[in-house]
Amino acid sequence: MEENKNVGKRLCLEDVGRNIRMNRVVGLSLRSHRHKNLGPNSQLGVHGSTASERILQIHTDIGVVGWGFFRAESESAASLLGRNPVELLCDQSHGLGPATMPLWDLVGKLLSKPVYELLGNRGCSRVPVYDSSIYFADLMPEYAKDYRDWFKKEVDMGLEMGHRAFKVKIGRGAKWMPQEEGNARDREILEIIRRHAGPDILIGADANNAYDPYHCRQLLGDLAELKLAFVEEMFPESVEECLSLKGFIAQNRWNTLVADGESAKTLDELRPLIESKALDVFQGDMRRLGIEAIMEESECVGQVGGMIAPHNFGSLLGFCMALHIGRAVPNFYLAEHDPLSSRAIAKSDYTIQDGCAAVPDAPGFGLHLDMTQSDCLDVLFDMSV
Repeated sequence: MEENKNVGKRLCLEDVGRNIRMNRVVGLSLRSHRHKNLGPNSQLGVHGSTASERILQIHTDIGVVGWGFFRAESESAASLLGRNPVELLCDQSHGLGPATMPLWDLVGKLLSKPVYELLGNRGCSRVPVYDSSIYFADLMPEYAKDYRDWFKKEVDMGLEMGHRAFKVKIGRGAKWMPQEEGNARDREILEIIRRHAGPDILIGADANNAYDPYHCRQLLGDLAELKLAFVEEMFPESVEECLSLKGFIAQNRWNTLVADGESAKTLDELRPLIESKALDVFQGDMRRLGIEAIMEESECVGQVGGMIAPHNFGSLLGFCMALHIGRAVPNFYLAEHDPLSSRAIAKSDYTIQDGCAAVPDAPGFGLHLDMTQSDCLDVLFDMSV
C-alpha cells in the first residue's frame, strides 16, 4: 500500500537527468462537445452537448512539453518553474493536488514510456469501457413525443462507436415525476433498451441516489429478467445498507454488482466501505481523487477482492486517465465514457472496438494538443522563467 501512496517513487531520476528544468507553464480552458444533447438525471436539469475543463501545459528547457487536466490555481503552476519534473512527482512536492496528469504526461515523454507502464502495466491490453450518456431524454421537449424510438437510437449510436455496455440513468421519481410514475418509467426505459440492445450487451443503472433501499429491491425484482450488470448510486451509501443490498442480490442468485463511491472527496471517505466489502465496484472520481489516489484505491480494493471503475463525467481527459489506470491495475471493471471530442485534440489512438478501448503505447498519454484551434482553447495564463 505504501508503494501506491507514493507511486511516483518508482521512477528513476537518473534516467532523465537531474538538470532538466520546467521553464514555462501555460493554463488553458479546453472546450469539447458531444454528438447529442444530454438530458436531466435524477438531481440536475439538462446536461447539454458541451463540456469545458482546465488544462496545463508544462514546458522544459530541453523542448519536451507535457500537458493534461489541471485543477489548481495559477500560483501552483508557477511553483513548478525552475524545478525538475521527475523529482517533484517522486516526492509529491508539486502543489498541484490530485491534478498531476500534466506531470505524468511530461515524465512519460521524458522517459519515452506510456503512463500505464510507469504505473505498473498489470492490467488488460485492451480496457473494457461503457457508454454513460443515456439520460432522461424522455423529459426533453424535442424527444418527448417519440422517446421510445430515441432511446433505441441512442443505443444504436453507442453500438456504432464500438460500445457493448451502457449505463442508463434512472430516478425520475425523485424530482421530475411522482415517485411511482417515475419508477414505472425507469422500468419501461430499461426494458426498451434491453430488448433493443439484445441479451449480450451489458446494461447498468445509475439512480444518483434517487431510490431508497425498498424501491431498489423492488426494481431489481421487477427487472430480474433484464440481468442488470450493475446498479450504481441507488441510495446514499452506507455500510449497512450496501451490505444488505449485496445480501439480497446473493439470496436471489443474481449476478448484479453494487457500485458506488463517486461522491467521495478523499480516499479516506471510502475506507469503511472498502474494509467492510460493502461494494463490488468502487467508483472514486478520476479527476477529484487523481491518479495517485485511484492507484491506491485499486490496491486497497484489490486486497478485499473488489474492483474499481473510476467515475468520469464531463471530461475527455478523465477518460484517457482512466484508461491508463485500466492498463496499469489488475482489478479494473469498466471505464466510463462520456463521449466527448475536441478539435483541439488531434486524432489519437484511443479507439473503441467490441466494448474495449485501445490505449496508445506512445510516450506519456499519447495526446497531441493543436494550439491553432483557438475556438476550442482559451489561454488563462502564461508564465515562464
